[in-house]
Amino acid sequence: QVQLVESGGGLVQTGGSLRLSCVYSGRTFSDNGMGWYRQAPGKQRALVAEITSSATTNYADSVKGRFTISRDNAKNTVYLQMDDLKPEDAGVYYCNVPFGRFVKAAWGQGTQVTVSS
Repeated sequence: QVQLVESGGGLVQTGGSLRLSCVYSGRTFSDNGMGWYRQAPGKQRALVAEITSSATTNYADSVKGRFTISRDNAKNTVYLQMDDLKPEDAGVYYCNVPFGRFVKAAWGQGTQVTVSS
């Protein structure tokens, strides 16, 4: 059973930066693509960045050029570097294993990102 633990959220001012981490417990991390999802208040959870097992990355248009997803297979960890944060980036951020429109693992507790204007 895969478990996901996110951390690194917090309160930042507009234009600030945060680095989120997600630790994947399980033996198949390096075989899987990983994604970061954001759930803003009153909105559905949406994929904002993903990285394949071969480290190819894709981003939602709203975060391109500002967010960077990376992975460390030795640490079973995926990161999301968020720069030039905007108020609309606020929400609870989760990681998971993308599977088409679905995900493969149970959701973790997420990590809250708040951006003050």
